[in-house]
Amino acid sequence: MREIDVSVVRDTVSRLCVKANKVLPKDLSSRIKNAVSFEDTPTSKSVLSDIYRNLIDAKELDIPICQDTGMAIVFLDIGQDVHFTGGDLYSAVNEGVAIGYCEGLLRKSIVSDPIRRKNTDDNTPAVIHTRIVPGEKVTVTVAPKGFGSENMSKIYMLTPADGEGGVISAVIKTVKDAGSKPCPPIVVGVGIGGDFESCALLSKRALIRSTDEKNPDEYYAKLEDVMLNEINKLGIGPQGFGGKTTALKVNIETAPTHIAGLPVAVNIGCHVTRHLTAEI
Repeated sequence: MREIDVSVVRDTVSRLCVKANKVLPKDLSSRIKNAVSFEDTPTSKSVLSDIYRNLIDAKELDIPICQDTGMAIVFLDIGQDVHFTGGDLYSAVNEGVAIGYCEGLLRKSIVSDPIRRKNTDDNTPAVIHTRIVPGEKVTVTVAPKGFGSENMSKIYMLTPADGEGGVISAVIKTVKDAGSKPCPPIVVGVGIGGDFESCALLSKRALIRSTDEKNPDEYYAKLEDVMLNEINKLGIGPQGFGGKTTALKVNIETAPTHIAGLPVAVNIGCHVTRHLTAEI
C-alpha cells in the first residue's frame, strides 16, 4: 500500500490549473497552425493566424490563452493500492483549484447556487471525476472548461433503429446549431452508449484525449473521420466567418448500453480545448 499525502494532490492540481490555462496542448496548437494553409480565403486565413498568434503571445506574456478560464474539471485515476493521508481528498482538490485560480490571477467564474448566482470568489468547487484503476499511482488531469462551448453541448436518447446514421446526424446537428458560438475551430467530444449520465461523461473524457490519437477501434476511428469531414462541409469556419476548418478533430468514446437504447452525447470544446495531466 502506497501512502500519498493529499497536500501533494493539492499542489499538483494548483499547478495544473495555472499551466493548463496558459499553454495549449502541443497537438492542438499544431493543428491550428497547420489549418492556416488549408484555408483558401483571406478572412479564414487571417482569423486562424490571429488565433495561433494569440497562443504564442499568451505563452510569452505568461497570461491565459482565453479570458474565460473555465470551470475546473478534474479527473482522478486512482490506483487501488493508494492510501491518502493528511486530510480529505476532495477538499485538497478544491484547495488546489482555489490556490491556482487566486494566486495565478485566473478569472473566477463559479457561482455557489445556479439560481441565486453568488460568486464563490475562488473558482471552487471543481467538478471531480474519480476512477479506480490498478496500481499505486494517481493520474491527475485538469481540464478548464469555458461555457461558451459547454452551453452548445447536447445529449440525445436515440433508439437502436436510428443506428450509425442517427448518431452522425445528431453530431452534425449539434455543431450546425452551435454555429459560431463555441469559438470554432472546435474539438468535438462524442460519447456513445452507457446511459443518460455516463454517456455525457464519455463525451467529456473524449475531449481530454490527444487530437493525435484515434479511437483504438478501427470502426470508430473511421467514424471520427467521417464526422469530421461532414462537420467541415458545413462551412462555418474559424470564428464563424466561413471556411474549411469548422472542427479540428472529432474524438469518440463508447460504452456498452441497454438493448433498447442508443445514448449519444456531444460535448463541444472551443479552439482552446485545454487539459493537462500529471502523474503522482
